[in-house]
Amino acid sequence: MMLFARTLVVVFLLIPTSWKKIGAKNSAIYEAEQAYIATDFEQSVRQHLGLIADHELRTPEVKFNLALSYQNNGQEEEAKKTYEEVIRSENKTLASFSANQVGVLEGRENNHKDALAYFKSALIQNPDNEMARYNYELLSRWLEENEEEKDKEEKDQEDQDKIEPSNYAKRMKAKADEFVDQYRFDEALETMQRALEIDETVAYYQNFIQYLSDVKEINDK
Repeated sequence: MMLFARTLVVVFLLIPTSWKKIGAKNSAIYEAEQAYIATDFEQSVRQHLGLIADHELRTPEVKFNLALSYQNNGQEEEAKKTYEEVIRSENKTLASFSANQVGVLEGRENNHKDALAYFKSALIQNPDNEMARYNYELLSRWLEENEEEKDKEEKDQEDQDKIEPSNYAKRMKAKADEFVDQYRFDEALETMQRALEIDETVAYYQNFIQYLSDVKEINDK
């Protein structure tokens, strides 16, 4: 009987300590949320770092919020590193959002091909991520159409050796563009591939063909 009584005393002594930890953790989570809502991003960074260091909350949700705080606080490199951790997590939704955010950061630094790769990764992680889809399609078309950007990213020798498209190739490209405008990407890709079989100058539009192939890969997921 005495042993039973002592056991009860120990249990009752432990419960308040547990409550205090839970209360402190919930309070820290609330303060981190409020700092972000108030757009005090420096404080939001501090609060979210505290959630990880003091309360061992290393969930993808906490890290994603930390990355957003870093990004809005002007700490782009720290934001990228933290987003990368979320991209490697099993939470596909947050992994997709994180890949899209890194794509935005890379795009702002004019790393357009890297940005495109991240937008594609975001869509592979979650094909329903409409913001990533919009960013991917917009940047893809811009890269394909913007000759000035091509000149920067391609070697001078490759530009000199680039073949000129025949009138047939131009017609097929225009036809494929019509399919794209109707979101009929598979038909656009088939049009370009079939044209390439009989006219090597269709290769002039290789970036466009690759874009269509990437979209098909994403849609097939």
